[in-house]
Amino acid sequence: MRRCIRFPEEEICKGNPRQYRVCELDECPPGFVPFRAMQCSLYNRKPIAGSQTPYQWVPFHGAPNLCDLNCLAVGHNFYYTFGRVLDGTPCSPESRDLCISGRCLRAGCDGLLGSKAQADACGICDGRNESCVFVQQVSRAAFPTSGVFGYKNVTHIPAGARHIKVTDRSRNYLALMNSKQRYVINGDWAIDLPGVYEVAGTKVRYARTADVHESFEADGPTQEDLLVMVLFQEHNPGIEYQFWLPRERLHHIQSDASPLRQPQTREVEGSPSREPQHSPQATAAPHSQSIRDIGKKTPQQEGIPATAAAQVLTQPGRCGKCDSPRGKSQRIYHYCNSDFVFRARILSKRYIGLETRYDVQVRHTYRNRFPVVHREYVWVSNTCDCPQLVEQHEYVLMARRHVNYEHTLNRILLQRGSYARPWTPREDLQLRDTAKHCLQSRTL
Repeated sequence: MRRCIRFPEEEICKGNPRQYRVCELDECPPGFVPFRAMQCSLYNRKPIAGSQTPYQWVPFHGAPNLCDLNCLAVGHNFYYTFGRVLDGTPCSPESRDLCISGRCLRAGCDGLLGSKAQADACGICDGRNESCVFVQQVSRAAFPTSGVFGYKNVTHIPAGARHIKVTDRSRNYLALMNSKQRYVINGDWAIDLPGVYEVAGTKVRYARTADVHESFEADGPTQEDLLVMVLFQEHNPGIEYQFWLPRERLHHIQSDASPLRQPQTREVEGSPSREPQHSPQATAAPHSQSIRDIGKKTPQQEGIPATAAAQVLTQPGRCGKCDSPRGKSQRIYHYCNSDFVFRARILSKRYIGLETRYDVQVRHTYRNRFPVVHREYVWVSNTCDCPQLVEQHEYVLMARRHVNYEHTLNRILLQRGSYARPWTPREDLQLRDTAKHCLQSRTL
């Protein structure tokens, strides 16, 4: 409050003598009684003018004055006005506007009632969208060449995204998966009803109309990564998606244009498709082709007799024991001399020719000399399962970039003896302390 003190013949002080600030902008947690409902309940079982009948009261939102305490008698078709609501009562259930002295005032992002300050797309009050970037693309994910309907990845939306909108205009169905690889909307070949869903700490509005228009919308910010999928029923005319993302999170966006994630030109005929197909039970990639089957198809392409190649692949003596580097010195050596150091979840394993290809989800990067995205392929130049990586488990991988002489391959390669250890919180702490040793070794 302020009091206007002026001398004779001076103008009256401009502006409002009172200014109100909101103490708490966040919504009350689930399960709490709304403020207006609590005020109505104070009159339960108390007589009103002209009646001695005790009533139970709940809020009534159809009255003209939003800042009157209008309460509906439970089990009856009338409401009663008990005067004004207390200051700070929301004007309506879905509004952030508040009642002050009987007037409905909008709360700005600065907490001042009556202020016109608004948050920008990055969530910064009175900002200029400078701390975030706008991502807008069209996914033209190809219909499976096998002709079999199924789920396919559209895009990865990192945690922290705001103002998300995904639209599709086809007979296909959009689906949404959380960071734990579990479907939350339209998963497991079951189509959910349109409505509002609590996902990743925000509300996702799922809409679907009779004219095959479908959309996901969320204000955000999201508290975990989300994966947008499409359940194919027909060819994809294009799925549009857009969102705002903090600049520091931009590198987490998955891109199908990763130079390290390429089709294998020597892929065995009849082997499973390159992209993982999501089954109703899981989101892992398809089963691996057996070494015996690969031995029948690959040798003719490589100029090796089939029997000889099968013998090379299946003889245990050719593989030997898998040795994984251990200890602090080995960790430092591989960390400083690798092109890629990252934490990854193994989604699937597949034998291609005389090599093993892992489809991995990159969870965190520690040190990379070349860009990596959310999903990558990691190659091992043998089929001996060395190093031993188990599907659906997480590992710390230290690998190198492999570009062949013809420059037709550009990929992440794990060599025999590369550092590959199960990820643990202890391993994470040790890795975060390792980078300084690389700097020390350069200065010596």
